[in-house]
Amino acid sequence: MDNHMKRFVCHLLIGVAAITALSARAEEPSWRQPQKPFQVYGNTYYVGTQGLSAILITSPRGNILIDGTLQGNAPLIEANIRALGFRVEDVRVILNSHAHSDHAGAIAELAGASGAQVQASAAGARALMAGGNDPEDPQFGEALRYPPVAHVGVVPDGGTVRVGNIELTAHYTPGHTPGSTSWTWRSCEHGRCLRMVYADSLSSISADGFRFSDDAAHTHRVEDFRHSLAMVAALPCDILMVPHPDAIGFMDKVAARDRGQQPNPLIDSHACRAYAAAAGLKLEARLAREQQDHTAH
Repeated sequence: MDNHMKRFVCHLLIGVAAITALSARAEEPSWRQPQKPFQVYGNTYYVGTQGLSAILITSPRGNILIDGTLQGNAPLIEANIRALGFRVEDVRVILNSHAHSDHAGAIAELAGASGAQVQASAAGARALMAGGNDPEDPQFGEALRYPPVAHVGVVPDGGTVRVGNIELTAHYTPGHTPGSTSWTWRSCEHGRCLRMVYADSLSSISADGFRFSDDAAHTHRVEDFRHSLAMVAALPCDILMVPHPDAIGFMDKVAARDRGQQPNPLIDSHACRAYAAAAGLKLEARLAREQQDHTAH
């Protein structure tokens, strides 16, 4: 690992630790704090709150929205879409990273307002239709419920979602939840096309008493988690976005870009590898603690 990567991973470890800490609480104030929407790159826009991402990808024939943030935030997301000059009714598809309340809580309302079809991974679709009541979730028993989504289409691993000239690819990345999904696409600006990644949360947090390493009903859970980390690390990745922007210092990078910093700090081909590496260190530390606790008992 070169020095650039080491520094980046250290920075991300701080962000991941902060997100892990706040995820143990019911809610972080920034999750509902309005954020002026902005262009990330090309036809990709940020329409979420200050602390929770919602990503809009546009085309002349309709748009795709990824994530809806908290229940009650739907009016904020809709207002942000309109502020950019787009119509909520032109959202054709709503996708999800994972079916926790802070990323899926407003999806049912947004789908109703737009008429969009909701799509997710197979496990994610089941959790969305259950309003987050998912016994397979490591956070089951503590994860908050939200309005269920009546109909959710399934996108297979490696499958694509198309609207107009937009094409997104689903990458199943189970670990944080069984249905966790990362999404990739291309956005172009002034003749330059970049590889966009919305990588799902990779934090190994759970309800009290849950153990990733000895879940008898899912003996492959740790193996799947490690595979997901390797998957994210290997994604072609020019601009990285994640459900919790603070986890990668995303808003700081946007602010630096808007101040004219060159090269554009949002464009970083190492970002996905660093994000996965930081999460991997946290996972291995978690597994080591579980082993120590098991040995002690």
